[in-house]
Amino acid sequence: MSVSVDLSDKTALVMGVANGRSLGWAIAEQLLAAGCRVGFSYQGERLKGELDKLLAGRDGVWSQQADATVEADLAALFARVRDEFGHLDYLVHSIAFAPRTAMEGRFLDTTPEDWNTSLHVSAYTLVAAARHAEPLLRGGASIVSLTYHASQQVVPKYNVMGVAKAALEAATRYLAADLGDREIRVNTISAGPMRTIAARSIPGFGGLYDKGARNAAFGRNATPEEVGKLALFLLSDLGSGVTGQTMYVDAGLSIMTVKED
Repeated sequence: MSVSVDLSDKTALVMGVANGRSLGWAIAEQLLAAGCRVGFSYQGERLKGELDKLLAGRDGVWSQQADATVEADLAALFARVRDEFGHLDYLVHSIAFAPRTAMEGRFLDTTPEDWNTSLHVSAYTLVAAARHAEPLLRGGASIVSLTYHASQQVVPKYNVMGVAKAALEAATRYLAADLGDREIRVNTISAGPMRTIAARSIPGFGGLYDKGARNAAFGRNATPEEVGKLALFLLSDLGSGVTGQTMYVDAGLSIMTVKED
């Protein structure tokens, strides 16, 4: 069974696409396939070439460099959204970072500098982006970000990023309350282990990925495409009654303790 979603009259901003394996790109592909006009932001000129390749030959797209931790960059980015689209229907936040030093040792040894960097980039930028987007968001608009189950249970070497994801999930609820009077929805997707650039920064991720597949209810890991399809549901009117939620797409990994051999 398939459901056709027509977003030809909608606009979106996807923040944080690094390459074709980014979950932000998996979401963008679903939006583009549904006819949505999409703008993109990327972190640093070193990533421009990768994004340009992904966008080559596509209509209704544009991109702009923006450091989401810098207010001037955000102001310029959302001014571009206003100039290109006039309004905004969907905002996708696919931004996370923790210094390598914060993920190699013990959580107990997290420095104030690494703590502040991780929570600023991975959680506060959602709040900042939503604030800049608010004047452009139409009633019934939708915001989606990306989280991970390490916000709820300890994942070895995820360390301060688990705390940052917990903060992101709490921020999702508070933003949903603030924006609820206009029925602007705010949700976050908790994806299972996936081979992204961010995942490569987790020491021992390969083993974590393999264990996830063995222990998940489906006996496999979820796919980026499945993340994109859930995002399409949450962003579109199909998800009109859902806000403030952490939605899992992990092939049932989060419901399991361990699987029988």
